[in-house]
Formats: sequence, C-alpha cells, structure tokens
Amino acid sequence: MNPEVSGRQIRPAVIDDLPSLLEIYNHAVRTTVATFDLDEFTLDERREWFSHYGGHYPLIVAEQDGVIAGYASLSRYREKAAYDRTVESSVYVHPKFHGQGIGKALMVDILERAKTCGHHVVIAGITSGNEASVRLHEGLGFQFVGRFREVGHKFGQWQDVDFYQLILPEQ
Repeated sequence: MNPEVSGRQIRPAVIDDLPSLLEIYNHAVRTTVATFDLDEFTLDERREWFSHYGGHYPLIVAEQDGVIAGYASLSRYREKAAYDRTVESSVYVHPKFHGQGIGKALMVDILERAKTCGHHVVIAGITSGNEASVRLHEGLGFQFVGRFREVGHKFGQWQDVDFYQLILPEQ
C-alpha cells in the first residue's frame, strides 16, 4: 500500500502534513462545491479533525516529488453501531496536480485500506455536476444509488448531492 511511481508516494498522513492538507482543503472551501463548508479552517481546527483518523479510519497523502499533492480519508458513516463497517470516502487534490492521476491513485489505495480494515461498504457523496469525481468513482466500481436535492446552499445556489456506493468483496 505504499506505491511509488515516478516520484509519487502514497503513505499515511502525519501531523507534519497538516499545513499542506489545510491549504488543499481551504482552497476547496473557497472555490468549489466539493465541500459544503463555507468558512476556511485554522490549523488548530484541522488538528482536531486530524485526531479522528487512524486505525479503521485511515487518512493518506499522495506526495509528488516531496510535495503533498492530495489526500484521501475514510470516515465513520454514522454513529450507530450497525453502521460500523460502512465508511464515507473523501478525496481532495491540489489544483496544481489535477489531471495527473493523483485522485485515482489515492482512491485505489484507500479502497485497499478499507478492505484491510474489514469495511463492507464505502459511500461517496458527490455534489451534482462534479463530472470528474463521478468518472473517478464509477471507474472504480461505485454505483449511483440516489440524489438528495437542494441539501446544500453555497455560492448563492442550492446544491444537490449524488450518492455512490461500493460494496467491497469479503476478505
């Protein structure tokens, strides 16, 4: 789970990666509807966020020639115990690295980690219109399972969220 291809390494995130993760995420907050956060985060706020990862909820980074190019994570889907083997995936790539296969490499790795952790289902919520994310997820076997209409309001418009699901093979 640590593939290195032409200067690229995917590895578990460490606390020293946090400033880069913050930069990537805050860019998404400011410029996209990929996240419904409306305000940028501080380093202290993201430190708290970081503390929720590890073990069954991995957080990984793609490092390209020594620079953090993107990250992916698996988060608890819901709090109730019966959901324990269902997780939600997230993937963010620095705009400078879009179109270079970073998102796919991260997703392939995080899905392997999901299997290793014993998860059964991975859910992805994708804001309608994000065709690159849809292609990525469908290419990895995710299936569209439904749309929540007008559940987020960002940049002066109501946003729909499409939900995709991947059932992992039993180990």
